Amino acid sequence: MTETPSPSTLLYEDRIPGGAHWSLLLRQGTSLRLIDLEGGANVGMLFYNPLEKLERYNAPDTLKCQHTFKLTRGHCLYSDMGRIFCSIVADSVGWHDTVGGNLSTAALQRKWGVKTYQDFRNDWIISGEQAFLVELAKYGLNRRDMAANLNLFSKVAPDDDGNLHFVPDHSKAGDSVELRFEMDTLVLFHTCPHPLNPAAEYPKKPIAYQLHTAAPVAADDYCMNFRPENQRGFQNNHIYHLQGKHPHGCC
Repeated sequence: MTETPSPSTLLYEDRIPGGAHWSLLLRQGTSLRLIDLEGGANVGMLFYNPLEKLERYNAPDTLKCQHTFKLTRGHCLYSDMGRIFCSIVADSVGWHDTVGGNLSTAALQRKWGVKTYQDFRNDWIISGEQAFLVELAKYGLNRRDMAANLNLFSKVAPDDDGNLHFVPDHSKAGDSVELRFEMDTLVLFHTCPHPLNPAAEYPKKPIAYQLHTAAPVAADDYCMNFRPENQRGFQNNHIYHLQGKHPHGCC
């Protein structure tokens, strides 16, 4: 299910080409809407607490506490402190991966060779590993801070032997997913291919992103009530903000 935010809530929008990377600080009460422009996009993503960067996205806890293997509308994305970075409030794709991992530089070179910027200019290619390392360095972080990541717009499925395989053509042109941020969050993302993508050529799939002012969380909020553990996660966030950890004080 997807819902198009009102244009009056739009704060900013931009496009990111395929095989690129970016990062930004998103405040509590802001939503990030990602749009697959051509179909077949992949958005690798990591979350950190900007005030204490040792707190970061925890994929196992996110899946375990919500009894799921996929991510879609209603699911919350947890930190390793039991708090909720953001909630998936709208989604037209229906399945997003958080177990497939990140494209390493070694895997990139095995699949698609080496194409450096010095030799190929704008036709160069980069791994998800390299992309995250560049963004991590901007905030004093490095390889040891690279946690298990999301792969938005991508799906993996097991075969009869339990091996995971990439599902091609999963996301269509115009598909979107919207994340509502429940606490201030440092967001790192890239548009490099999923590590299990079997494409013969390095796929460069662009996305658009929009920042919106999110509606306040109501008592009957779909995400907060989607799983019992999510109510506890929202309560953990509430306590965190009451303790003055939020840069703007209590909320």
